Amino acid sequence: MDIVFLAVSSNFALEYAPLIAAKGGAIVIDNSSAFRYGAGYPLCIPEINPEVIRGTRIIANPNCTTAIAAVVLWPLHRKYKLKKIILSSYQASSGAGADGIRELKDGVAQVLAGKVCPTNVFSHPLAFNVIPHIDKFQENGYTKEEMKVVWETLKIFGLDSNNIKISCTAVRVPTIRAHAEAITIETEEIIPPGEARELLRTCAGVSVIDDPKQLQYPTPVVASEKFDVQVGRIRQSLVFGKNGLELFVCGDQLLKGAALNAVQIAECLSLNR
Repeated sequence: MDIVFLAVSSNFALEYAPLIAAKGGAIVIDNSSAFRYGAGYPLCIPEINPEVIRGTRIIANPNCTTAIAAVVLWPLHRKYKLKKIILSSYQASSGAGADGIRELKDGVAQVLAGKVCPTNVFSHPLAFNVIPHIDKFQENGYTKEEMKVVWETLKIFGLDSNNIKISCTAVRVPTIRAHAEAITIETEEIIPPGEARELLRTCAGVSVIDDPKQLQYPTPVVASEKFDVQVGRIRQSLVFGKNGLELFVCGDQLLKGAALNAVQIAECLSLNR
């Protein structure tokens, strides 16, 4: 085989990916978090850093929340130089897998029937609720899901925390598919909303849906099963003024946040041959 996609646990990937890739074996594109933070393994979003995969045998696919945000933030960073990113994510039940979808649907039925909603996947009932807890809590009070956004954005952008300060709050919400993110940024350069909007219209993998007068803005239902990440509600920040922007982003975390990005990496490998 030329390319092997892994969509398995981190433990499985850690054990078998090096064996698959050894001695001129297949190139491995891994969807787990096993190799995302190791210095010797590229973490790739093809619209941002396709060059990092050259000459490598194991390539990491980023976290879904990171990928959806980064596709929109990267062109803004290149032109205006990001200083701060404050991100709140509203993550669908499918982020917890098929069992998460089933628990949400069963929970809705239970609540409407006046019964107690059981919880096996989520820490609290998700039906008619939101849960500010995804993955394990870390010593700094953030969850691992939140820290993934910090660690991975810096690695993909080729920066460190001295360049950009990033904060994230990850919330599970009772939607089926596609994650939403409210993002506030501060930039070194003045960033006019209209100019940023037109810049994003030219970017691969991004669709601008931003006409509030016509009630046009991204939503998880509209973003589901779409390849592009959708962005709207682009406006000047009341906190950071002319050097700040507020925006709302939605993307299908099963596509650009996972499978689609992995396939795009494979396409880059084919083009580089």
